[in-house]
Amino acid sequence: MSRFATCLLSLLALLPFTGNAGTPAHRPIVIGYVMDGATLPAIDARKLDAINFAFAHVDPQHEIFLRSDTATSALAGLNALKAENPELKLLLSIGGWGSGNFSEAAASEAARTTFAESAARLVVQHRLDGIDIDWEYPTLPGPGISHSPADRDNFTRMLQAVRDRLDVLGKADGRHYLLTIAAADGEAARGLDLAGITPLLDWINLMTYDFFGSLTPTTGHHAALGKSASAPADARTTIAAVDEFLAGGVPPAKLNVGAAFYGRKFVRVQRAHHGLHQAYGEHAAFLSWRELQADYIDRNGYVRHWDAEAQAAWLWNEAEASFVTYEDPQALRAKAALVRERGLGGVMYWEHRQDDGALLDAVRDGLYGP
Repeated sequence: MSRFATCLLSLLALLPFTGNAGTPAHRPIVIGYVMDGATLPAIDARKLDAINFAFAHVDPQHEIFLRSDTATSALAGLNALKAENPELKLLLSIGGWGSGNFSEAAASEAARTTFAESAARLVVQHRLDGIDIDWEYPTLPGPGISHSPADRDNFTRMLQAVRDRLDVLGKADGRHYLLTIAAADGEAARGLDLAGITPLLDWINLMTYDFFGSLTPTTGHHAALGKSASAPADARTTIAAVDEFLAGGVPPAKLNVGAAFYGRKFVRVQRAHHGLHQAYGEHAAFLSWRELQADYIDRNGYVRHWDAEAQAAWLWNEAEASFVTYEDPQALRAKAALVRERGLGGVMYWEHRQDDGALLDAVRDGLYGP
């Protein structure tokens, strides 16, 4: 990204978004993932349009189930937030990294019917506004999960079964139930029939993070907006991911950009370029924004650096040869500006507990102005 484009994105963050004719476009939405836990985090419901409660899973009989005993009370607590924001939508997210049995649940009409029926039951039981499916990823093995080349077409059929069942439920209730997915770019996107699934979905949450990690040979910006000058030729970026899905026929308003409220720490890193795009010894940790604020950002030998091309921050500890990639308010305002510039649906973030409020406020400032 040129420095001119960087400046333009920064200026766009201060302006109300309008359509091509100068008339107000759709209002971008903010979606937050909330993980199951012993207690709910503090949530200002007025700052969110949707909450994705994570995660439900798929059993070998193709039914969706909640693994934790706390999930029912958590969903009740999240529903109670609608007293503060009656427009808030609550979705149950199914899957996540390492969650299996999707391939089998999508493989036959009978299995898809069972899956869809269990989704509808959970919607009714927990007063949900919709279902979010996080199959990571159709056709790919992931961390040892089942997979098949047929997953691509079968996922479309699975989504059709769920959409049909939610529509039946909605017809009886006089309302529309949401169906959404989480998706990733590149190899993961090739397991999706975008032309087939897009009409079935209300939106796609694009996981524009984890671009660099334990599976990449070097350090790098794990949630970069644009391409760094020193990045490998095939480096993944948010802009490239958005372009890929738009080229696949996804309408801009159905595409939400992902924001990471956490960072990744690498140790025993080669010291050139303050550790950026260097070989490393170990991917050592995930660090929440709260941890980064408390112990890392310009603390304990970690110095913040800014990559203007990538619109991304990183930390470098010269004495320890440690590198941390993360998103901060400056980076998130730039991501939000891209959403406005492209007329995208909004911003999704992972995960609510990892923030102290600063990152969510930065997203909102970028989308709506201070």
